[in-house]
Amino acid sequence: MMVDALSVSLRALSFVALFQAAGISLFLVLFGRLVVASESTLRRAATFSALVAMGVLVAQYVLEAARMSGEFSGLMDLTLQSQVMHSSTAAALAWRLLGLVLITLALRSSGPPGVALSVVGIMLLTSAFALTGHTATHPERWLLSLLLLGHLLVVTFWFGALVPLHVASSRESAAIAGEVTEAFSVVAIWIVPVLLVSGLMLSVLLLKGFAGLRTTYGQLLLVKTGCFCSPHGARGAQQMPARSGGQPGRSAGDGGVPPLLEGRIHPDRGSAERDGDIDQLLFARLSCIRAGA
Repeated sequence: MMVDALSVSLRALSFVALFQAAGISLFLVLFGRLVVASESTLRRAATFSALVAMGVLVAQYVLEAARMSGEFSGLMDLTLQSQVMHSSTAAALAWRLLGLVLITLALRSSGPPGVALSVVGIMLLTSAFALTGHTATHPERWLLSLLLLGHLLVVTFWFGALVPLHVASSRESAAIAGEVTEAFSVVAIWIVPVLLVSGLMLSVLLLKGFAGLRTTYGQLLLVKTGCFCSPHGARGAQQMPARSGGQPGRSAGDGGVPPLLEGRIHPDRGSAERDGDIDQLLFARLSCIRAGA
């Protein structure tokens, strides 16, 4: 029991650190040209996350034999260690470690070479998830792999943007922070449907048809989908009448200032409204994580 608990904890921590490193790197690839004062901080945060992810991934891999045996003594079982070494788990670990190394190198570079390394590293990290689990053994493996890749890239984008948006809003000037927030919003609003559609298609294929939605897992999936859609629909309905000129992130009463920056430019309206917008960003990212679980 202790072995299983430790393995699950390490797995969860590795995913958090892995997606954080990949997400910040993706943020820098897409919006790095806009940030000035916060760029070095974001690079250090992504590098730290990548190093933590490497260490935790290796620890989880070493513990895999013990998890298979149910006891820590399995660590010394050469037969079990050999099985792990020749399993898809080892291949996934290799892809993830290589991806993290490339991301770490990219964070120390600049220009097109750094962007290329980041993109390749991010693709390796997300593609590694297709090497294990139901995706690896399903008859429609390639379709599932593409759907899973798209699903995880969106999760990476949203989850990884949480820290950069917070750092940018606190360290950049109001003008730069506004540009970053608006640029993020323009991309984010278009890729949310990708998360939803890919997640639903993955579930339908794994459930072997829409009839599977009648099962306990299917009903749980419907609940998760409803929880994911409701905050976005409510938020969109609330803000749509206030849009000016159809520009994302701008409302009619703020002179074109993104809501996240209201507290910095209009102090009398600031704290509560800005905290509400940050809560909405956090809730959206948690919804993405839940949809990908």
